[in-house]
Amino acid sequence: MSASPDRRVIAVIVLVPVLAALALWAFAWPAARTAPRDLPLGVAGPPAATAQVEKRLELREGAFEIHRYTDEAAARDAIEDRAVYGAVVVTPQGPELLTASAAGPAVAQLLQQAVTQQAAAEGAQVRTVDVVAAPENDPRGAGMTAAVLPLALAGIAAGAVVTLLGLRGVRAVIALLGASALVGVVAAGIAHSWLGVLTGDWWAEAAVLGLSALAVSGAVAGLAALIGNAGIGISAAVLMLLGNPFSGAATAPQMLPEPAGVIGQWLPPGAGATLLRSVAYFDGAAATGPALTLTWWAALGLGAVLLGSSLRTRRTAGEHVTAGREPATVG
Repeated sequence: MSASPDRRVIAVIVLVPVLAALALWAFAWPAARTAPRDLPLGVAGPPAATAQVEKRLELREGAFEIHRYTDEAAARDAIEDRAVYGAVVVTPQGPELLTASAAGPAVAQLLQQAVTQQAAAEGAQVRTVDVVAAPENDPRGAGMTAAVLPLALAGIAAGAVVTLLGLRGVRAVIALLGASALVGVVAAGIAHSWLGVLTGDWWAEAAVLGLSALAVSGAVAGLAALIGNAGIGISAAVLMLLGNPFSGAATAPQMLPEPAGVIGQWLPPGAGATLLRSVAYFDGAAATGPALTLTWWAALGLGAVLLGSSLRTRRTAGEHVTAGREPATVG
């Protein structure tokens, strides 16, 4: 009789350290290995003048992905389009560094340190220009980064509540859509109207925040509809242990060890953070990719909710038919 309780005790003893190890790996590994890896960086100016700059940057093997531009105007356009995180412009007065702290203050600081150190070794000074600056109310990007976890938690909570309340099919979809829309409005009200850490179009930001919540809640409710309540735990674990630390919201996807940055952009938290930056600070530049990622997650999640409800209805109907065909026993 004691075999089952004993097994449960052993399962708890083993499972808790495993989960702790996974959480520590997922959060500590990217943080401890943060460094530029093929980080898009522009170099602008005459080819003869920029050759030496490119050569110095290439000494940091694998750190930067060099994009070449003819002049400063082209480099500025590339930064505003989110094609590069910054650019080194060679001018007659000396090198100039263009950054975009709105794309990630940590990345802008890293570029400034790297370029300044190289120029100092040659006795030159670098003038730094912040082309797309972070908001005055959030110069370190802390508010923007802090939005990732609450959105994921709100989405997980919405998907779990819908499942545990027994909502299925169209009713579940309506509940998820309504909850996500309200999350978007409330989050935009807090982050934009109150805190001032978002500075783009208010309704576009609310739509992004709502879509991010819907992508998460749809994934949670959809998997639960297909495999049962265990789907809540599985999807929540994936989204929290991988989606949040792999999102690159605090730095950039290219600053994370491979393949964490790529995986993070495939998951709703990472795609949501990237899309929110584009909408809030860059007038929607480079928004197509993350928007499609979130849309696919939301569509697949809601589709799974409807499919799970349909399968459940068919199973129930089949059981009733089978029960009706059972021969009556003769007493």
